[in-house]
Parts: sequence; structure tokens; C-alpha cells
Amino acid sequence: MKCPICGRPRDQKYRPFCSKRCTDVDLARWLDGSYAIPDEGADTAENTPPTPVFRGDDV
Repeated sequence: MKCPICGRPRDQKYRPFCSKRCTDVDLARWLDGSYAIPDEGADTAENTPPTPVFRGDDV
């Protein structure tokens, strides 16, 4: 299996990467938002249910 960052053969010590450098590159990409897991169930203005309005005791 090859390193997902640079394509070199992976090192068992840094699995699945080949070096400390590539592990750091991967971590930096997660931290700066380059990688993201999409939230397919995110509410948007179009599919958010209306907030109920309560009018005192006449509910």
C-alpha cells in the first residue's frame, strides 16, 4: 500500500503514511478544514420546521 499523501511505500511505524512529515501534512489538512466530512442531514432554512409560538395560557 502506498502513502496517501505522497505515494511512496508506507512505513509500518507511520501507518498508513511513509513518514512523520506525511502524518503532519495529513493532520494539518484536517485542522485547517481542507478535509471535511459532509453533513447530509444538516438543516437549512428550506427544511427547518417553524418554531412554535406560545401565547400564554390560551395554548
